[in-house]
Amino acid sequence: MESMRVKDIMVPVEQYVTISEEATLYEAVVKLEEAQSDYEAGKCPHRAILVRARAGKVIGKMSKTDVIRSLEPKYSELGDLRKVSGFGLSPEFMKAMMEKFELWETPLSDLCRKAADLKVGSLVASPLEGEVIDADAKLDKAVHQIIVGHNQSLLVKSGDEVVGILRLTDVFQEIAKRIKLCKVQ
Repeated sequence: MESMRVKDIMVPVEQYVTISEEATLYEAVVKLEEAQSDYEAGKCPHRAILVRARAGKVIGKMSKTDVIRSLEPKYSELGDLRKVSGFGLSPEFMKAMMEKFELWETPLSDLCRKAADLKVGSLVASPLEGEVIDADAKLDKAVHQIIVGHNQSLLVKSGDEVVGILRLTDVFQEIAKRIKLCKVQ
């Protein structure tokens, strides 16, 4: 992997499902379901969607976890949970957090009705530094970011513009290919 670059195995933005920041959460759910169906049928290589600003630039990505998190507005009171996702929080801590912040106390059906009017742009978070990688970075750096950050994918940038997405699946396939090329005795 010493000479392989992120751009060599990333999925270009043009090949990825995108949605406007002006779209509703309902529309995002429909797009995510379509992407999942296409993924399972082998037609589509991804299961998240990229969010575009009005000007057309990619401003972030939205996963199924993001959709579900957005249904409980009180998660925003906890700060950016992505920053602590790799710390292995205990079940006791998780339970205490749910009780203290009264998470998921509103019936899910009520939260879903509210979600029909939510705009994707208000839900998508700007990517953290560890969730973005340069297109010319070596693949070993990307592997490190994926492992340390517990990331399923990284947004790939060239300059200030997102040009693709590097998925854990792609990295694994490259590593698996290399392992299989080795002669094992």
